[in-house]
Amino acid sequence: MRRFAAFLVGVMLCCTGAHAQHVSGNAWELGPFERPAHSGPVITPNPASVFLDPIRNEPVHWEALHAFNPAAIVRDGKIDVLYRAEDDTGAMKIGGHTSRLGLAVSTDGIHFTRNPAPVFFPARDSQMQLEWPGGTEDPRIVETADGMYVLTYTQWNGKIWRVGIATSRDLIHWTKYGPIFADVPGGKYDHLAYKSAGIVTRLAGGKLVAAKIHNKYWMYWGEVKIRLATSSDLIHWTPVEDTHGNAVVVLARRSGHFDSAFPEMGPPPLLTENGILVIYNGKNDAKDGDPSLGPGAYSDGQALFSTQDPTKLIARTDQPFFKPEMPFEKTGQYSAGTTFAEGLVFYKGKWFLYYGCADSMVGVAISADRNPALHSE
Repeated sequence: MRRFAAFLVGVMLCCTGAHAQHVSGNAWELGPFERPAHSGPVITPNPASVFLDPIRNEPVHWEALHAFNPAAIVRDGKIDVLYRAEDDTGAMKIGGHTSRLGLAVSTDGIHFTRNPAPVFFPARDSQMQLEWPGGTEDPRIVETADGMYVLTYTQWNGKIWRVGIATSRDLIHWTKYGPIFADVPGGKYDHLAYKSAGIVTRLAGGKLVAAKIHNKYWMYWGEVKIRLATSSDLIHWTPVEDTHGNAVVVLARRSGHFDSAFPEMGPPPLLTENGILVIYNGKNDAKDGDPSLGPGAYSDGQALFSTQDPTKLIARTDQPFFKPEMPFEKTGQYSAGTTFAEGLVFYKGKWFLYYGCADSMVGVAISADRNPALHSE
């Protein structure tokens, strides 16, 4: 792995993408995306939902305050969305409540029926000390060729956050494996705070499934700086490092742009004939950001990486392809506004992009453009 990483570093472009083509509206992009007619949030908080918490051993209103930051998958001819729900315990501030993952199912991608209880949550298990009291947050999900679902999510114990991994066959019963970098020799990444991880996918039989490139699975991960990791089994991951042993940065901030504060990974990336398409969330800096966006606003960009060398940035959008515009995207616990994309599916001939609205609700944007350059099997 180290020899392969060194080879990649030797041929890659500058890690910040300084030599990449910065463009907008090109054929390699996915979209355009539009909100449905009479647009509003598709999932909102529900104070009536009650769940017997296995740690507190008492009923809690598990989605009373916020329901946001969704993952999405096509399953049994429907769209299943896993969303982060915050209860009404803890401090009244961002990150001050316990988060759990709810499940909602739709036949049209817009109207959802919810599971009455969360399907993924902190419990008295091997991961409790990493997930309590903060919870399980911000999911991304992919499917394997044999129908296994692989979940990446944030483990938050109120002190440090990490990307955890879990698997399921039915989205109800889960096996947790702990932090994705737990097996890196010497515990090198044990004290690193990191989150937001998307496993590269391909379109196969109308579904997005985990894709192998050079006989490995690839994951783009990180907030502030986006990096790469590889795996042979989707459970145990190794960061791609340079010759000095540092995790290679493939996407970083740009002054004057929508991602001037930092970029953060969006939904699982997509393998196309043009390269690896990465949708990411950009935070606008208050001082040297895009003046057309509010300070601290999160909007969405796209970047294209080489399939031959997944560290190599080929192109990157200068302008966001989607941004906070509607009141429900600017009203909530993060009033600066967010369209924080985490879920992407291809369903009934259209692309559905699911996103968090102001850290409070779930929205959707839809594109009928399949993109003829999509890598499909």
